[in-house]
Amino acid sequence: MSTAKPTTAKPAGHKPVRKSAARLNAVQALYQMDVAATPLPEILAQFESHWIGREIEGDEIAAADVNLFRDIVSGVVNGQRAIDPVLDAALVRGWPLKRIEAVLRAVLRAGAYELASRPDVPARVVVAEYVNVAAAFLDREETGMVNAVLDGLAREHRPGEFTG
Repeated sequence: MSTAKPTTAKPAGHKPVRKSAARLNAVQALYQMDVAATPLPEILAQFESHWIGREIEGDEIAAADVNLFRDIVSGVVNGQRAIDPVLDAALVRGWPLKRIEAVLRAVLRAGAYELASRPDVPARVVVAEYVNVAAAFLDREETGMVNAVLDGLAREHRPGEFTG
C-alpha cells in the first residue's frame, strides 16, 4: 500500500483535519499490522515517529490527532474479536471479513470500532470520514461498500441518531 497524501485547504492545526488525518493514519497502521504482522507497540511508535505530521516524498502530511490515532488502532486491535463478527454479519453472505482485501478490512474495522466505542462522534461523521479514507485507497465500488456497511451498522447500533 502506498502512503496516501491527504491534502486540505485548511491549516494543519485545524481540528477536523487533524482528526481526518488520524483516521487515515490509523487505517494505514491497521493495514500494515494485518499484512506484516507488526506488533501494536511497534506500529504506534513507527507511525508517531516517521509518518504522522512529516514530509513524505516532498508532500507534507497533515498533522494528526495522535490521541485519536492511538485510540482507533489500539481499540481495533483490542476489540477485534468483537468487531470482526459484527462486520461478518453486516457483509454480503459468502464474503466473510477474512476474504475482504486488507485495506478494505482495515477501513471497516476502524469505522466499526468508532461506531461502537466513540459515541462522542456522530455516526454520520464516522461513516463520512471512513468513506473518505476508503476513497484514498479503494475504487468506487469498494468505497460504496464501506458506505453501505458502516451506514447499516450505524443505523442498527445508534438508531436514535437517525430518527426524526
